[in-house]
Amino acid sequence: MRTQSQFRLLVVRLGAMGDILHALPAVTALRQAHPGWQIDWVVEPAWAPLLTARPISESGARFDRGPDQPLVDNIHPAAVKAWARSPLSRNTIRKISSLRRSLLASRYDAVLDFQGAIRSAMIGRLAGCRRVIGEAIPREPAAKWLFTERVETCGVHVIEQDVEVASAVAGDALQPILPLLPVDPEAEFWCDTLLGVKPAAGSRRSSDYAVQPIALLNPGAGWGAKRWPVERYAAVARGLVERGFSVVVNAGPGEEELAEAIRTQSGGAALPATCSLSQLIALTRRVSLAIAGDTGPLHLACALGKPVVGIFGPTDPARNGPFGARGWARFRVLRSAESRRDHTRRAEPEAGLLTIQPAEVLQAADELRGGVRDGEAVR
Repeated sequence: MRTQSQFRLLVVRLGAMGDILHALPAVTALRQAHPGWQIDWVVEPAWAPLLTARPISESGARFDRGPDQPLVDNIHPAAVKAWARSPLSRNTIRKISSLRRSLLASRYDAVLDFQGAIRSAMIGRLAGCRRVIGEAIPREPAAKWLFTERVETCGVHVIEQDVEVASAVAGDALQPILPLLPVDPEAEFWCDTLLGVKPAAGSRRSSDYAVQPIALLNPGAGWGAKRWPVERYAAVARGLVERGFSVVVNAGPGEEELAEAIRTQSGGAALPATCSLSQLIALTRRVSLAIAGDTGPLHLACALGKPVVGIFGPTDPARNGPFGARGWARFRVLRSAESRRDHTRRAEPEAGLLTIQPAEVLQAADELRGGVRDGEAVR
């Protein structure tokens, strides 16, 4: 029988960006409580840079932990979205079989499912482990029948719920911990080049770079109802430049036109940046302020402890918004009283979202810069 220091845990959270970032504080708390555990993760390859700066192959990443892979020991890539498009193809069957062999060979003591979906629970089952732990009321109700242990959660925020599920692995009383994210030297160099900065004399740390404060805007969102208008981001960019900020606009995949429109409508006040996920991590480490809707880059800024202004509409910030436990992040949330929780993927911005004006966003930025109490809401 293995000792606690030999315990092997498999985490299943396939995607997406914000959801993985919400799971990281729970896994970081487990890592701190049990430094000798082997903690592995199954993830969609697109989101692996949130866990490692090393390239991963079909067989996964197996490296000693360090700054470029600070949290997990092994990574199992699972391209489940691609598999779903051709579930009976020879290639899909081969890759699923390969994943199963890899999981079985690891001989896990427990599986922790943070996704609560049928596909994630089925992957957990592939490990052949007696303990598969998930929420009692998962996102997809049928998934609970694949769990051997179902955890009743009472937290409001998804980060709190994930911590409750993680606590069930060894009976810990865990608290969320500011997560560990990988450092990619190539991405750090790219970021320095983009910003045109050099280290202060005698220093090699990015935190020592002598530059004006940087504000990061992220105009994109998973669907149109969550997307605040581009012209309002442009107005915010102009106001931030007047306040002494250098403004960068993140252009995610397919969002290049949004970033370019902000640059144009702000009179060149904002610099568009098309970057990889590793580069976005490096860039966010350097910012003094992030402004975005309910989207992955906003949650990344929170995970890195950066001040954020969240612009919310149909999604509930109490469950999915910025999280500031134990003073790790300062944030302001803007949400209209007219907004109601609605995950319908509409193309047009939600009506309540459109009541939020650039002046309110700039006021929230001013208040954060002036040291307003952490987490206090504007509206």
